[in-house]
Amino acid sequence: MNLARKAMNAPALAAIYEHAWRPTLFYLASGRTTGDDRRDAVRSLRLGGPEKVLDLACGPGNFTRYLSEHLSGDGFVTGLDYSAPMLARAAADNAGPRVGYVRGDARTLPFADETFDAVCCFGALYLIPDPIAAAREMIRVLAPGGRIAITTSYRDDNLFGKASTLAAGVSGLRLFDRDTFPTLFATSGLTEITQRVHRFMQYVEATRPA
Repeated sequence: MNLARKAMNAPALAAIYEHAWRPTLFYLASGRTTGDDRRDAVRSLRLGGPEKVLDLACGPGNFTRYLSEHLSGDGFVTGLDYSAPMLARAAADNAGPRVGYVRGDARTLPFADETFDAVCCFGALYLIPDPIAAAREMIRVLAPGGRIAITTSYRDDNLFGKASTLAAGVSGLRLFDRDTFPTLFATSGLTEITQRVHRFMQYVEATRPA
């Protein structure tokens, strides 16, 4: 297990992740606040009804519960993470009537095909050992007409980008180019693909045709 993954499995980080670690690092990396990202997540996933949502690599549930508050009827958000300390913090701090948490591997999701109306992964694909496998799993469990949204790392295709990739790799982080996820989504049959880049982060969303 690399340094980055060890950190995400540490109880000490789980305790400060939502209120200090994530807001600070993501603001430095993207120039966006957690509030900006949460509101954008609701818009990207087109929530507002009885959607079934999967929040992949949910961490301490800092997005999971927020998403659930924008559902109605039988709407429900399942937060999945590999880290037991993160899930313990999620259950303690971000429980709710439309929220549930499960421990699992993003590369082999324990759900049937086309289970969810919306699937998201905000700020974790660069930590997962096989991020492309995880993204394919996200697509597999997405129902026709459903929305997928990710936030992940970004690097320019220049010398600085290549140097950043090498530096990040020391700790186990991956930096992705502009084409990786839009191309993956397109070749998987997704449509309405949009991508926005903010500093070192990229936001990609798409629809699975009905």
